[in-house]
Amino acid sequence: MKKKKVTIKEVAKLSEVSIATVSQILNGHEEKFHKNTVAKVLAAKQKLNYEPDYFARRMVMKKSKTIGVLVPDVTNPFFNTLIRGIERELYKAGFMTLLCNADLEEEKERTYLNELTRRGVDGFIIANSAISDQEINEHLRKKEKPFIIIDQKKEEGFSDAVVTDDFVGGQLAGMHLYELGHQEIAIVIPQNAPSNIQQRLFGLYSIFESNHIKVIHAPLTKAGGEEAVLSILTSKATAIFAANDELAFGIYAGLAACGKKIPEDYSVIGYDNVEMCTYVTPQLTTIAQPITKIGQLSAQLLIKRIDEPTKKWEEILLPVELIKRTSTAPLK
Repeated sequence: MKKKKVTIKEVAKLSEVSIATVSQILNGHEEKFHKNTVAKVLAAKQKLNYEPDYFARRMVMKKSKTIGVLVPDVTNPFFNTLIRGIERELYKAGFMTLLCNADLEEEKERTYLNELTRRGVDGFIIANSAISDQEINEHLRKKEKPFIIIDQKKEEGFSDAVVTDDFVGGQLAGMHLYELGHQEIAIVIPQNAPSNIQQRLFGLYSIFESNHIKVIHAPLTKAGGEEAVLSILTSKATAIFAANDELAFGIYAGLAACGKKIPEDYSVIGYDNVEMCTYVTPQLTTIAQPITKIGQLSAQLLIKRIDEPTKKWEEILLPVELIKRTSTAPLK
């Protein structure tokens, strides 16, 4: 026979206080009551083995203590690291993380956004480029849902945001290759690249004239990198700038399949500095982003926004740096 669930009324009766007092104390407002009252309520809760009903508690607090996190590709190690940073901060603040992996599918992103809104999450952390301004307006702004934009999408002036200096990242990559003597560069980026990746291209343009840069379009995946190799081989490029490390790893595989060596035949530089960069051969030169910190700061900003809905929009700009390893070498 199933044991009957203990109610808040029974806790109130045992502790000899009102139901409202029990509710307030168990929902984190102990400071409003005498320490003896708090002690009686907590003792009654423990004796009765009382567990608050999640949905009833949500009705009282007007909060779910959950945050929806949307990412485009959970298999990408950049997002693995990003999520760890987010989850760590949300957990410390007493929030649960609801992770949604969109698999780079626009319809899936839209469905997740709608469902998370319907289920009453307290806020959103969005790292998806395909979500349109219209979707954000419809699901978030109109319903006054707090949200943070990170990595692939930037809503300047319309949301809090954590961004990195992608233009400088492109400059650093370009300057490194220029100093090694390379004059013909291939850059691999997605078609209709989001604004942050376009900034990496613009940074490269600040170092090399456009007629010395071959732009090759491919998805931000290892498969995309492999597919890009044929276009690289038919270009004049002696060095390759991949828009993220995942692309670079695919380029490694594609070049190896064609009998080409790194860095003897091509210098390769990536972007992100995921952990795998030090486990491939040769180790990947890349532009490092502080990925964990991006996640942590995004969570902190969102929590502040939930607590202070009308505060001024805040944008945090983080620096990037060149990490020199052995996938780039002087042009012979």
